[in-house]
Amino acid sequence: MRGVFLDTLTMKLEELDTSALDQSLDHWEFFETTAAEETAERIQNADVVITNKVVLDHTLIENAPNLKLICVCATGTNNIDLDAAADRNISVKNVAGYTGSSLAQHTLALLLALATRWHQYADDVQKGRWSQSPIFCRLDYPVIELAGKKLGIIGYGDLGQKVAELGAALGMEILISQSFSGEQKPDRVPLEQLLTEADVISLHCPLTEQTDQLVNRAFLASMKDSAFLINTARGGLIDEPALVDALRNGTIAGAALDVLSVEPPPADHPLLAADIPNLIITPHNAWISRESRQRLLDGVVNNILHWRHQR
Repeated sequence: MRGVFLDTLTMKLEELDTSALDQSLDHWEFFETTAAEETAERIQNADVVITNKVVLDHTLIENAPNLKLICVCATGTNNIDLDAAADRNISVKNVAGYTGSSLAQHTLALLLALATRWHQYADDVQKGRWSQSPIFCRLDYPVIELAGKKLGIIGYGDLGQKVAELGAALGMEILISQSFSGEQKPDRVPLEQLLTEADVISLHCPLTEQTDQLVNRAFLASMKDSAFLINTARGGLIDEPALVDALRNGTIAGAALDVLSVEPPPADHPLLAADIPNLIITPHNAWISRESRQRLLDGVVNNILHWRHQR
C-alpha cells in the first residue's frame, strides 16, 4: 500500500506525533505543497491520497488507476469531485470535530479584542504614545463590558455551543438562531430577531447554497450600529464589499474575521485596505493549536485504519 500526503505544510508535521501515520501504510511520500500541474504525477501510483486543500477533480481521479481512498485532512470536502470518486468506488473520508476548544478560544480572543481594543492600545505602547501621554493612561479607543450584552450564535453545532458557553461565562445573554433546515426549536429565535437584538453576532454555520453571502447588505443594515460581527466559519458567508461599506459607514461597530472568501487573499482584497475602521483579520489560524492539529492527524489515521480493516 502506497500513500501520498500532498500538502503537509498545512499541518507542520514536525511538531506532531506522526508515528501512527508512518505505520498505517507500507510506504509514504510527503510533499510540503503540491501545485495543480504536479498533482497527477504525484497521485499516479498512490493507493491512498491525503489532501488538505489540493483539488482532486474528475480528470485527476479518473487517471489515478490505483487510487482507493482519499483522506481529506479537514472537514470540508469541496475540493474533491465526490461524484467522480463514487463512480470509481473510491472512498472519501474527512475529519470532523477536531478543532475542539481551539476555534472557540480564538473566537473568544477576537471578541475580547473588539470589546477592549487591547491590540490597538498595545500597538500605541510600542509606538511610544503612552510615554507621550499627559495622563497616566490612554482612553483613545472605546471599551465595552460584555457582561449583560447579547451574543447571537448562527450555527449551533459543537463549535457554536462551545462559543455560547464561553459567552455565558462572561455574563452574556445567548441568542441562538433558528436552524436553516426549517426545523423550529423552542430555545431559538428567528434570524430577524437575532439581528436586531444581538450586540455580537458570531457565525458558525457551514457554507451552503442557503448561507452563501448570508451576511449581505440587508443583514448588516438590520444589525445594531453598536454591534460586532465575528466570522471563524467560512469566508463565503459574507458579502465582503458590503462589509467594507458597513464598517466605513458605521452601519456596525466592528468586525473580526479569521476567514476570507479567497485564501490566501490577493494583496488588493477589499478587506485588506488600510482605511477600514475597527476590523481585525487573522490568517485562518483559529484551528492551528498543536492539540487541534494532532487530533486532525489522528482522525486521518483512524480513517485509513478503519478503511483497511473493512477491505
